[in-house]
Formats: sequence, structure tokens, C-alpha cells
Amino acid sequence: MDGAVLHMQRSEVSELTWGYDEGMEWGLLFPDANGENQSPININSREATFDPSLLTAPLCLSYLTCRECEVLNDGHSLHIHIRSKSVTTGGPFPIGQEFELSHICFHWGKEDQRGSEHTVNFKAFPMECHLIHWNATLYKNIEDAMGKENGIAIIALFVQIGREHLGLKGLTDILQEIQYKGKAKTIPSLNPNTLLPDPLLRDYWVYEGSLTTPPCCENVLWLLFRYPLTLSHAQIEEFRRLRTHSKGVAPSDGCDGQLGDNFRPTQQLNDRVIRASFP
Repeated sequence: MDGAVLHMQRSEVSELTWGYDEGMEWGLLFPDANGENQSPININSREATFDPSLLTAPLCLSYLTCRECEVLNDGHSLHIHIRSKSVTTGGPFPIGQEFELSHICFHWGKEDQRGSEHTVNFKAFPMECHLIHWNATLYKNIEDAMGKENGIAIIALFVQIGREHLGLKGLTDILQEIQYKGKAKTIPSLNPNTLLPDPLLRDYWVYEGSLTTPPCCENVLWLLFRYPLTLSHAQIEEFRRLRTHSKGVAPSDGCDGQLGDNFRPTQQLNDRVIRASFP
């Protein structure tokens, strides 16, 4: 799914070659990528519509610390699989429905001026973090929720460079051990709450979109926090040391093997409306 292909479709999608090479047409292999509601997009802050209904039920992220989290380099991104029962309710989510956190993934640039998938007023950030959720009220698992109405929700966090992020230090400290594609490492714990830049969860944008990696299924609710979280330059450099290829295997032709610039270009907004929780 976003940044990671959902469990059910990993083998199916992995049989088809895709990547972030310039000019690669995902739509030729994955028909959903040709849809009208694709992600990511540019957020034009002046054209976003303030929706006071988003404040009727406060956004509530009931995240628990995950013990023994598996971290995987799949050659396209870095994924953290969450085993704790962490759920999201309120805000833009349907009343009475819980969205459970499945995994976290990252997109970043090889240089500081690019890396995020979404942009704000055409400005890119060096990294974007995605927290991928599925509707545990309506569906039996994340695979069942894929592509379905109110099935998938992704909370996106822009990342800026500044001071060291202590909540992610346990992650960035082990990235050298999973430098190559297919490598995985279990970290003792991760608290998803440390990824939230605004503890009051007030300012965010919402729109209807898709997964940003193949198969690019739609019916995805996106929530993007206005304020970024901060990682140090040294921490982001640890991500840039990851590789797109397995150990002992040469990178594909025309590729330097460095994992980075793993972001999809922004897509047309078409007739969609971007809602904001703030005026």
C-alpha cells in the first residue's frame, strides 16, 4: 500500500517491475493509477475550504507503544509494522468507526530540497511520513479494506530538518543494519505518538485520494498535518544510506543503488475539494 504494497498484493505487485525512474508509466501496469482521484497532490492553502464540521468530533489518535516492531527495507521505502492496537477516530472519520494503524512508511529525497510526496503551495519538504490505517469497524483486515469505501486512511506528516528526533533515534540508529533490500530488524519499541508534531491535533487538511504506490487504489482518506515534525540532518542521512538492491546484487541499469527520491509526482486535483480544519 502506501510506501508498502498491502500484504495481500505484495507478491502480485512484486511480479511487475515498477520504480521511481523518470518516465515510468505506472498506469500501463496498474490501471488504478489512471484514476481521477490519485495521490499525492499539491495543497494550495488559499484554496482549501474551512470545514467546521471537522471540529464537531475532536480528532482522537489513541496510539499505544508498539513492542518488538519489525523494520523492513523493501527496496522502495522503509516500513515499520505496528503490532499494538492503535486506533484513530473523530475528525474527518465516519462517526462510530475505528481506523487501526497498520504500518508506517517514509518517502525522502536524495537532497534536502525534495523528498515529500505532497507539496504545500508547491513547496516540497525533504521527507514525508505516512501512518497507514484501515477501517477495523467495517472490514476484517487491511487486505479486505483495500480499495473499498471508507476502507483506508493515511495520516501524513511533513518532515523538516532541525534538532534530533529522540522518538525516532531507536529507528535511525539501526538503519545501517538493514542497508540492503530485503533486510529487516526488530526494534524494542516505538511510540507512534512521538510522530505527532501538534499534541492538540488541531490543524490539518483532508481530501479523498489514492495510495501513492502501485497498485494506486483509490478510496483513500488523506489527513495531512499542517505543522511538520523535525529530524536532524544526520538522521535523514541515515535514510539516504539505504540501498534499492540486495546485498551482492548489482543495482539495476541506470540506477546508482541509493534509496531516495522515492516519491510519486503530484497528480491533478480535478474536481476534488481540499478541506481544512482551520480557517
